[in-house]
Amino acid sequence: TLNEADSLEATLLALACNQTPHEVLVVDGGSSDGTPELARKHGARVFTSAYRQRGQQMNEGRTQAHGEILLFLHADTLVAPTALQSLTLALRSPSVVGGGFARRYSSSSRFLWMTCRLAELRSRWLGWFLGDQAIFVTTPVFDALGGFQKMDTFEDLDFSRQMKKAGRVVTLRPPVISSPRRFTNEGPIRTTLADLWLTCRYLGISGSTKKRM
Repeated sequence: TLNEADSLEATLLALACNQTPHEVLVVDGGSSDGTPELARKHGARVFTSAYRQRGQQMNEGRTQAHGEILLFLHADTLVAPTALQSLTLALRSPSVVGGGFARRYSSSSRFLWMTCRLAELRSRWLGWFLGDQAIFVTTPVFDALGGFQKMDTFEDLDFSRQMKKAGRVVTLRPPVISSPRRFTNEGPIRTTLADLWLTCRYLGISGSTKKRM
């Protein structure tokens, strides 16, 4: 988290509706809007990171986690009441190492609805997930892969591609519901096209010169 007080409460309340035993850890990058206090109010264990980098913060969260399964959840993404049960059941298969959820935005935009359907097809065909799809993985596999790389962007896609190499990944439903706020400034179409261009750049670099550290 980083200054997520406006979004975090709904996320934590949705997570609390899951009956499957779980712990909630929030790794904060130095918020000034009361995010850590809000997280503690809802029973989360809160840690402050010296880094304002999502991948590094998530890696630090893993070092404090006690469970055999890790779920990496964005502060503005809501899970269904059955989400933790669904991923726990999926990981009972010895061949499954992790995965993510289908995603929807809390928006009436038909364009965003279409992008979510395409993203779900991508996840099912290629096993590639983005962070707002609530990536989950067994703790041993996460550790074996070395966690998230020190990247400012695409640490989520990079990790899911490595996870796919480690075993079978699954795409679960019902979908998580993510905030459409990042589409506000430039609009859904321009933001999506910019995302696509950056993804193509990432894939081109990763296919030739980029190496995991």
